[in-house]
Amino acid sequence: MSTELVPIRVTVNGRSESGSAQPRMLLSDFLRHALGLTGVHVGCEHGVCGACTVLLDDTPVRSCLLFAVQVGNSQITTIEGLSDGRALHPVQEALRRNHGLQCGFCTPGMVLTIVDLLRRVPQPDERGVREALSGNLCRCTGYEGIVAAVLEMAATEAAKQQSTVL
Repeated sequence: MSTELVPIRVTVNGRSESGSAQPRMLLSDFLRHALGLTGVHVGCEHGVCGACTVLLDDTPVRSCLLFAVQVGNSQITTIEGLSDGRALHPVQEALRRNHGLQCGFCTPGMVLTIVDLLRRVPQPDERGVREALSGNLCRCTGYEGIVAAVLEMAATEAAKQQSTVL
């Protein structure tokens, strides 16, 4: 295996970051070990479970399937970048209210997937929510609370928009 290090420049959670990685270092490992973003969880390492999901240029990707050197000059959002540290992101708050999560291992990937879903489809129906989340595995909740949280978020946003129009 090559010990060559490749320089990487990337914007993570709104901050310019630079580092170096061996050509075969996974993005998940770069984010966790080089940048200290331990909210990126590594589950199956095959792209199946969704625990390692991050937003790459606003698109959800499995960070265990990408090499760090592939993402140079990109914008990455991890779970750490969703709030300012004083309050939960609205998706996290909705999940809390609806008892949507338990152990928390799948949480970061689930939250980022939901953020993307609601950005693309502000008013998803239950089937659409379940389809969008089908790539994120959770062994604790049975998904009922997670789906309820997403539908609640969508309804809340719709009510806000309707009151603005009136």
